[in-house]
Amino acid sequence: MTLKERTFGKTGLQLVVAVLAATPVLVGLEGILSGPEFLNVAAPWPVDLDSHFRFLSGFFLAVGIAWYSCIPHIETKTERFRLLAACTFAGGLARLFSLLTTGEPSAGHMAGLCVELFAVPALVWWQACVANKAAETARASGL
Repeated sequence: MTLKERTFGKTGLQLVVAVLAATPVLVGLEGILSGPEFLNVAAPWPVDLDSHFRFLSGFFLAVGIAWYSCIPHIETKTERFRLLAACTFAGGLARLFSLLTTGEPSAGHMAGLCVELFAVPALVWWQACVANKAAETARASGL
């Protein structure tokens, strides 16, 4: 296997997923620990807002960890990968709805929107290519 095939194939995909999954893990942890204060809003805020924010932060953390679980043997994790991508994309659609109805959020949230709606579908395509190549290789070698 050439360096180019490894870079743009399985290894490259694993690296990109590892880097991108750090965001939901770190942001999820910070949201759990800080609550809405994480967004630089002044307390007091409603208790229900705090509870909901921390719940969603926990969910965000769990999704990030689940993305990491795809990295080993990423070529065989198509079902999990696509489920996580669908969840992430759905979150991006919700964020887009907020953008259209409420206004433009901070730069960090706009970056998240771009990753959720554009990078994640590209990752699904990339993972499918890696999975198909692995299946092709396995068939050719009689596995």
